[in-house]
Amino acid sequence: MRLMAIPGGSGDEGRVAEFIRRQLVRAGADENAIVSDAAHRKTPIDGQVGNLVFKLPGTISRQRRMLVAHLDTVPICVGCRPELRGQRVVAADSDTGLGADNRAGSAVLLSTALELLRGKRPHPPLTFLWTVQEEAGLHGARHVRLAMLGRPRLTFNFDGGSPDKLTIGATGGYRMAIEIEGLASHAGGAPEEGVSAIGIAGLAIADLVENGWHGQIRKGRGTGTSNIGVIEGGAATNVVTDRVHVRAEARSHDPKFRQKIVQAIEAAFRRAAGKVRSVKGQRGKVRFDGQTDYESFRLPMSEPSVEAAIAAVRATGGEPEFAVANGGLDANWLTARGIPTVSLGCGQKNIHTVKEQLSVPAFHRARRIALQLAEGKS
Repeated sequence: MRLMAIPGGSGDEGRVAEFIRRQLVRAGADENAIVSDAAHRKTPIDGQVGNLVFKLPGTISRQRRMLVAHLDTVPICVGCRPELRGQRVVAADSDTGLGADNRAGSAVLLSTALELLRGKRPHPPLTFLWTVQEEAGLHGARHVRLAMLGRPRLTFNFDGGSPDKLTIGATGGYRMAIEIEGLASHAGGAPEEGVSAIGIAGLAIADLVENGWHGQIRKGRGTGTSNIGVIEGGAATNVVTDRVHVRAEARSHDPKFRQKIVQAIEAAFRRAAGKVRSVKGQRGKVRFDGQTDYESFRLPMSEPSVEAAIAAVRATGGEPEFAVANGGLDANWLTARGIPTVSLGCGQKNIHTVKEQLSVPAFHRARRIALQLAEGKS
């Protein structure tokens, strides 16, 4: 609850990281074992701090394990006042989210580290990684300095949902910016002399919707999603708008089909640009800029991290539920960078909304699972 009360959206995680650092030191952690990288200097948004890493030497001879959680929350959670109501935690204010995504995950890691520091329990070499800017595009995991992590063999990411849910795969995402250039003219005196950038955008979006390339997409065996999320442009009703900025995304578990979605979006905007002309035959122009935000992955059931997570869930009285996410996780980038990562929930529900809540019993189960994994019992 103390973690959820600390403001810390993407790029603003400094106070959260410092709170965790202080708690570790008070419990006896070697200050030199708590370090930060410079990931925040490589991200598209300004950031206060990089990823926070705490490495704990092993007391038993086993392969290194890593526990991961992200520090940031979505903007709606900034200013939250967490309140305990029976067996759940909610936001006291009805206009803010709780921030259990993912302060609950951060707390699972912190409480596990504190338990090991204070209780002198036997454990293999461990790495605790608190990432930054996950909600803004998985930037912390994408840019984490791998040399700091100690080459973990098994890795477990604690994020949203039930502690019984093991997310063993996730979709890949591509984000794009579309610049539409039209031709300005007086909308009342000479509209025929202009080329409306808004008109081009409208035709392109209608094309995508009508032909099944917007929203949920199914084409033969290919499945995915796309969304036009932002449209910016225009300053007055008496001017034919000459510039519009559009931001869109495409997702699919199949990288080849995701590229088809991207190509369909680009083709729709090019067709639209060819249809909107001035009285003199002038046309608009479209430019595209995009990149893969994160690549899709799917872990085999034989992956050691998956096998260990299954055993830990069962050892704490649960039964694993396997999932493949349609959104991105830090596990996407960690897996892509050679660290196969399975994700588990911490009891968060209705995340990214004002109705978010945290189940206290589920949170404590997540803590028991994390400790089971950290001690190498599973």
